[in-house]
Amino acid sequence: MARKVLIVGGGVIGLCAAYYCVRRGWQVTLVERNAEQRDGCSFQNAGMVVPSHFVPLAAPGMVALGLKWMWNPASPFYVKPRLSRELLDWGVKFWRAATPEHVRRAAPLLRDLSLASVACFDELAALPKHDFGLEKKGLLMVCKTAHAFAEEIRTAELARALGLEAEVLDPGQVALRDPGVRMDIAGAVYYRADCHLVPDRFMGAIQEEVSAAGVELLWNTEVSGWRVERDREIRAATTRDGRELEADEFVLCGGSWSPLLTRQLGLRIPMQAGKGYSLTLPTPRQLPELCAILTEARIAVTPMAGALRFAGTMEIAGLDESINPVRVRGIIDAVPRYYPQFGPPDFAAVKPWCGLRPCSPDGLPYVGRTTKFANLSIAAGHAMMGLNLGPITGKLVAGTLAGESPPFDLTQLSPDRY
Repeated sequence: MARKVLIVGGGVIGLCAAYYCVRRGWQVTLVERNAEQRDGCSFQNAGMVVPSHFVPLAAPGMVALGLKWMWNPASPFYVKPRLSRELLDWGVKFWRAATPEHVRRAAPLLRDLSLASVACFDELAALPKHDFGLEKKGLLMVCKTAHAFAEEIRTAELARALGLEAEVLDPGQVALRDPGVRMDIAGAVYYRADCHLVPDRFMGAIQEEVSAAGVELLWNTEVSGWRVERDREIRAATTRDGRELEADEFVLCGGSWSPLLTRQLGLRIPMQAGKGYSLTLPTPRQLPELCAILTEARIAVTPMAGALRFAGTMEIAGLDESINPVRVRGIIDAVPRYYPQFGPPDFAAVKPWCGLRPCSPDGLPYVGRTTKFANLSIAAGHAMMGLNLGPITGKLVAGTLAGESPPFDLTQLSPDRY
């Protein structure tokens, strides 16, 4: 008889874990606190798969930049002032992690995980009946100022040292690379290995796959606690409506809500919800072929099946899913500085979206078993890299449950590191 695994969380990480677990013969149940027609941060993000993003969020200079920006509600990074012990603890840990040594250790792992995820996306895109718009055309890191361009060139040198192809382009070369859109920029770096897709279509495809494979999907089911036996073994997850869901193994993929459930087990996984926003133009006046990052503004730009999505900003404001119009205005005002053909009227009829990205203080996700409980694994804290690392995270979870040694050294991702 197949052993049972209960996966808590139906975002991209949870669905990918379910996909790879059921393929290995597990009897899988996935529980999600929202309805099936949900709209969390896995659905309306920038849709980028980016080996070029090997520098973790906690990096040198980010603390100073964050302090500079945090007083401006329209800035790319904003911390909403509030009395919170968890926020203060997270901030101290972020400051301690933002070192050159941390980047040096994390960069090869993030590169390897992203490249492995690209391979997974290739396999998933080859499945019949599922077209989620995977485009392997590369990405532009676009710089408005000479200073930002010089910084990006230095990052390109690090990328080449890691074996990634990074091509420095002047404005004329950028125009030749992507003639479908006019830019006013100092230059860009082109990363060939990066790609993009339509995230809600990917979510629909992977959900169809797990459902067809026999995964039990429980919607509107919120896990509120655990039944633990002999101190080191979880026997059941308890739900808000009083049910107990028993299993042999448990995988927590609860995104920004994960700490609420680990706290009950005496486990600390420091995390803050980083609210991101997106605006999608269904019929843009110009449509680039390549996805791009507007480096100074921290805005991602992604063509998606004829539409054009602008996504970005990081707002640390707790588990608050309300739309802050000041943050939305920050994105709208930044776009014309890079794309002069666009202006605020283009966004007048666009409904803004926001989602909460789970951010660890060192910018690395929590992936693997805990030492405190023999049958609990955690896969959360991916911040802006959830879609990017979703498939490889799911594959690693399935391998962990099978007792296999991971293909990468995952020490840096240990859920017990704090």
